[in-house]
Amino acid sequence: MALFRTELSSLHDLFRNQIEDLYDAEQRLVEALPKMAEAASSPQLKQAFQSHLEETRGHVTRLEQVFESLAQEPKRETCQAMKGLIAEGEEAIKAKGDSAVKDAALIAAAQRVEHYEMAGYGTARTLANQLAYERPASVLQQTLEEEKAADQKLTNIAESSVNTQAAARAGATAR
Repeated sequence: MALFRTELSSLHDLFRNQIEDLYDAEQRLVEALPKMAEAASSPQLKQAFQSHLEETRGHVTRLEQVFESLAQEPKRETCQAMKGLIAEGEEAIKAKGDSAVKDAALIAAAQRVEHYEMAGYGTARTLANQLAYERPASVLQQTLEEEKAADQKLTNIAESSVNTQAAARAGATAR
C-alpha cells in the first residue's frame, strides 16, 4: 500500500486509498490464480483455486460498486504487498520437487494472500462504517466473509489431504 504517496486529509481519503489498494490487489489475483490452479497437482486444490478465481472476479465487481457509490471512477493504487505475495506464490509455482509438497507450498502462499485480504477488507469495512457508508460497508463485509471462507477451505484441503500426503512422502524418503 502506498499510503504516503497520497494526500490523507480526511478519513474519506484513507478509505478511498484502501479501496484503490484492494482493487489493485484483486486485479493482480485475477491474473495469478489461473497460474496457481495450473500448478496444483491436487484436483481438490486445483478446483479451489478455480472457484476462488470466480469469486475474485466478483470482488473486483463489488469494489467497482463501492467506487460507484462514492461517485468515483475505479482507480488502482499499486499494492506493493500483493505484488510481493504473488511473487512468493510464483516461487512455489516454479519449485521443483514432490508434487504434494509443492501443493502444500501453494496453499501456504495462497493463505498469506487470504490473510492480507482479510486485513484489508476488515480495515476498509471499519472505515466505511465510521464514515456511515452503509452500502460500501455491507459490500466489503460480504467480500470479507468470502475471503475467510476461502482461507478455511485451504486449511481443510491442507489438513485433510495435501499435508498428509506430503508428510507421508517425506517420511518415506527420510528413512
